[in-house]
Amino acid sequence: MRLRLKILLLAILPLVASLLLIAVAVRQQERALLEREHEAVQRAYMDARRDELRHYVELAVSTLQPLYERSNGGPPADVERDKREALRLLSSLDYGEDGYFFVYDLQGKVLMHSRQPELLGRDLWDLRDPQGRPTIQQLIGQAKAGGGYVDYLWRKPSSGVIAPKLGYVVAMERWDWMLGTGLYLDGIRATLEQLDREAQANIARTMWWIAAIAVFGVALISLCAVALNLSEHRQAEGKLRALAHQVVRSQEEERAHLSRDLHDGVSQTLVSTKLLMESAQQAGTTALLPRALERLNDSLTEVRRLSHRLRPALLDTLGLPAALEHLAREFDEAGTVPVAMRVVGAPRELPELLNTVLFRVAQEALTNVAKHAGAARVAMSLEFEPGDARGEPGGVLLRVLDDGAGFDAAAAEGADPHQGIGLRNMRERMASVGGALDVQASPGHGTQIEATVPAAAIRRMARDNPAP
Repeated sequence: MRLRLKILLLAILPLVASLLLIAVAVRQQERALLEREHEAVQRAYMDARRDELRHYVELAVSTLQPLYERSNGGPPADVERDKREALRLLSSLDYGEDGYFFVYDLQGKVLMHSRQPELLGRDLWDLRDPQGRPTIQQLIGQAKAGGGYVDYLWRKPSSGVIAPKLGYVVAMERWDWMLGTGLYLDGIRATLEQLDREAQANIARTMWWIAAIAVFGVALISLCAVALNLSEHRQAEGKLRALAHQVVRSQEEERAHLSRDLHDGVSQTLVSTKLLMESAQQAGTTALLPRALERLNDSLTEVRRLSHRLRPALLDTLGLPAALEHLAREFDEAGTVPVAMRVVGAPRELPELLNTVLFRVAQEALTNVAKHAGAARVAMSLEFEPGDARGEPGGVLLRVLDDGAGFDAAAAEGADPHQGIGLRNMRERMASVGGALDVQASPGHGTQIEATVPAAAIRRMARDNPAP
């Protein structure tokens, strides 16, 4: 998986996970709030209904109170007349579609039921609701106990459907009556269902908002990633073009240098040898042949020097330490600058690509010293780091230190493509093998160049480019 994709996922996944957790928390809180709201609404509804029922019964009792008091101790005929008048008054009292009063004697016989007259005169003492509860016995028992509320099931007159009902009853003992009324509670169910629908709608809107925020966040991160990729792509293209120009320029410089060497060295020596051999042939003597042979030997030496410069044979046969020691001797023998070379640690075989890169970095560093530093001496070292506890070999460090004039490293590697080409080449070579180049330099204090390749990069190169 590419690094940019990993970074993008690391940015998106926490956002999505956080929003999912928020969504779960919101849903749980909504449910808890709905349950509390259910309880509060139901409690308020029931309290209001109880107060309403009690007031209705109190109103009915106060309406009958004159008749009830007048019949106290009166003749039975007058008492029966007052009872009939009381039943007539109660039958005329109602409230709403299903609000009415009912009267039973204390033995369960129906004396008055304004909405269900077919029940008049029936003995309902043994009547039980669909749940098996003795409805009339519960009502009469509560009335004899001083009055109060009773929950039961009863057929709703307006619809004929069995519905839960809350009744309030009192006893009028001198008349052997139970007087009461009740309210059906299916309205609270409709109210709670409406609350549920509204809560579900609120939850759905909240979830949609969270989903919209998640989509917007992912889209914003993706757009930023695309913009960053485009910006990096443009920068990479610019660096690639600059690198291509540098490579072409370096190739042309190397070709020009090789052409000058061939023209000024090998070509002139061969021409001189040709003239000597022609002169010897025309004179018919062999006196000039030793000089011609000497010229040929000089040409062979020059060709070997050029060949070694292009690709040192020691690098392939004896390895990097021997090639670097030979390079140091060449610079020392050429009289350019004395180079002291040392190897630190136990040398080991390195990947071919790494040998080439480190050799070219050393070659470039010594060439820069010879051209620009004016140094009196140079110290070069190749350091092999020890392995770890698991037996894995360590990294490699190439260090080149001179006591020359130094330079401003930041300015040398600035925006001008014509300056610092050697340093940029070395950095790019090291980056190509997973290494790094560190340049420590300041005017008048010499220069130190460190090329470091970590152990992980060496293992990766050995795995990707196995030895033939």
